[in-house]
Amino acid sequence: MALILILAAALIGFAVALTIRTLSSSATGVGERIAQIASYGFADAGNTVSVKKPLVRERLDTLVTSIGEIAERRVDRSREHEIRRQLSASGLYRTTPRTFLGYRLIATGAFSLGWVALNVLAGSNVLVVLFGALCLGALGWVGPTFWLKRRAANRLQQIDHEIPELVDLLVTAVEGGLGFGGSLELAVRSLEGPLGEELRLALQEQSLGLTTNAALQNMLDRVDTLSVRSFVQAIVQGESLGVSVGKILRDLAREMRSRRRQAAEERAHKAGTKIIFPVAVCIFPALFVVALGPMVIYLARTLGG
Repeated sequence: MALILILAAALIGFAVALTIRTLSSSATGVGERIAQIASYGFADAGNTVSVKKPLVRERLDTLVTSIGEIAERRVDRSREHEIRRQLSASGLYRTTPRTFLGYRLIATGAFSLGWVALNVLAGSNVLVVLFGALCLGALGWVGPTFWLKRRAANRLQQIDHEIPELVDLLVTAVEGGLGFGGSLELAVRSLEGPLGEELRLALQEQSLGLTTNAALQNMLDRVDTLSVRSFVQAIVQGESLGVSVGKILRDLAREMRSRRRQAAEERAHKAGTKIIFPVAVCIFPALFVVALGPMVIYLARTLGG
């Protein structure tokens, strides 16, 4: 028990020391980097977005990143690319894999130390304390990864759902006489949500000097879904082969409508199977209680008498 208290005190002291060191450091370098990014064209004069974080959030991210950098030297770095891809798919562009690793470590330590502190004050058994600390520590380590994958999957699904509307807007604009670049800028003004964010980022990359194909390819690397892949490949092939963009987009819109209809039919066919679990767990027990409860009570009273 004394060893656990000493270890908990050492970890808490280490965290407090890192916090004091982080809060005493200057944020001038961060501000200079943000200003430099804005000077290269990421700041839109017509739609100015403040990129400065709140002071508490900025200090916390710096602290967490420092913890992640320390831990990164002692853990396997083979999954760094996968974590970076999931962060991009989730829309967390400013969060690095080191910061995410730091949050996982903080969650693991907070859950474990909180459990240990509560049970030490309550005078629980040592085995119970150790087992609970291990279980909650595992939950704190796995939980952020599960949340990140879930967020990325939901965001990619939403982007897939919004792609047909984008293609319809582009078809209307291109057939009205605009070029593809102008049509894309016009369509972005009408789009909100994850797809609008990705397209605005692609347009910002174009303003930095990338070609349309390169910017769209970078968007595909960030959000690699079936609809986005079909859209990017169709545009790139059309630009390479010199085919009319309007005809390509019209064919693509027809294909995506058919794909959306097939996906809706597939979800409808799966609904019957998915409803079995809530029916079996929530409805059947209540029916059994109502239908068999009086009979069971009557039999119990009869046999007991």
